[in-house]
Amino acid sequence: MIRVDTVWKEFEIDKGVVFTALKGISLAIKKGEFSSIIGPSGSGKSTLMHVIGLLDKPSRGSVYFNDIDASQLNDNEISKLRNEFVGFVFQQFNLIPKLTVKENILLPTIYSRRKLSFDPEKRSQTLMERFGIAEKADSYPNKISGGQQQRVAIARALIISPELVLADEPTGNLDSKTGQEIMKLLKELNKDEQVTIVIVTHEKEIAEQTNRQIQIVDGKIV
Repeated sequence: MIRVDTVWKEFEIDKGVVFTALKGISLAIKKGEFSSIIGPSGSGKSTLMHVIGLLDKPSRGSVYFNDIDASQLNDNEISKLRNEFVGFVFQQFNLIPKLTVKENILLPTIYSRRKLSFDPEKRSQTLMERFGIAEKADSYPNKISGGQQQRVAIARALIISPELVLADEPTGNLDSKTGQEIMKLLKELNKDEQVTIVIVTHEKEIAEQTNRQIQIVDGKIV
């Protein structure tokens, strides 16, 4: 499904000074996997997630998504591929404060460039009921708990039925009990609906709940 082939990522942090975040990384993620990328702060794990999710381009190397070489696509084609096939869940939730829970969940359907094969209203209602937030449909993000906000973020990521969900520290801003509830939800999505999920985390106990752990240190997989 996803293949990363000898990817390097470099950033110029000052004139003539280059920081290498990823150092020749190669890996493959199969459809239906429930995996984690684990490493300490500054290890390159979030950079790798951005590259896998087509949010950033590698300095060298290639990323293949269903055998499509993203390096051969222009910016519009990459954006289209990302919007249609990848869902994102972030530590900070990244909900729009002025939109209700339901409006936040529906947001990806507004920007989707493909013809939708489902009724967005019905699907959003189904997702809200499944995640236990239906009664919060008309509430704003600042009026619900952190756990509920993360459930909204996951529902938003799933609204267009992506093939891949990338979750960057999805439990990082939650207490341990709520964090475990979110992990249980992600496990169920992977098991029941075969959604491919990759979690980025620095927490060993979170990574150990996934079926595969990919450890990264100093920009390399170890």
